[in-house]
Amino acid sequence: MDKDRQTLCTAFEGARRIASGDLKEVALKAKKALDRGAQAAVLIFDDISSELIEVDFRGTAADVAKRLAPVTPEVEEPRGPGRPRLGVVAREVTLLPRHWDWLNSQPGGASVALRKLVEEARRTYAGRDRIRRAQESAYRFMSAMAGNEPGFEEATRALFAGNPKRFDEMSGKWPKDIADHAKNLASAAF
Repeated sequence: MDKDRQTLCTAFEGARRIASGDLKEVALKAKKALDRGAQAAVLIFDDISSELIEVDFRGTAADVAKRLAPVTPEVEEPRGPGRPRLGVVAREVTLLPRHWDWLNSQPGGASVALRKLVEEARRTYAGRDRIRRAQESAYRFMSAMAGNEPGFEEATRALFAGNPKRFDEMSGKWPKDIADHAKNLASAAF
C-alpha cells in the first residue's frame, strides 16, 4: 500500500458491514466485534484494491492501536549517482536489439525515450486502466465475500462485460451489505 495515503477500509463480520473509515478506527471496531465473540469471520478490506488487510488483534484495543500507529521513517542514507530528487529508480529492462537501437537513436537516449513512451501510454490508456483496476477490485471483494452466493458467476460476467443493469440484478440476491459494497466498488468499472 502507498505509505503516503491514509488507508481507508471496510470491515465485515460475516455478511454484515461493521465499519468503514481509516484503518485504525475500523480495526478497533473489528477488535470490539472479536472481543464480544463474533460468530462469523471478521475481514478488513482495503477500499481501493479490496485486498485483505491483516491486523494483529492480540492484546488490548490499545495494543492494536499502537501497532497500527504510523512509523516515523528512518533517515535515508545518501544515494549514489542518478537523480534521487526525481525518484528515479534503476531497474533492468529486457528488449530485442532492434528496440535498443531505436531507443538509443532517440534524442536524450534510451531513458528519456522510455519515460516519454510510458507517460504517453499512461495518458492514452488512463480510462481503460481505471476500469481494469475497478473490475479487479470488485472481483477480489466479490470472490471473498460472495463467491458462494447465488448469481455470483453471472454478476462476475456482467462486471467484466460492463453491464451494470445485469450486475445489479444478480448482486441483488446477496446479503445487503455485501451487495452494496460490491456495487460501490463496481460503479467505477461501469
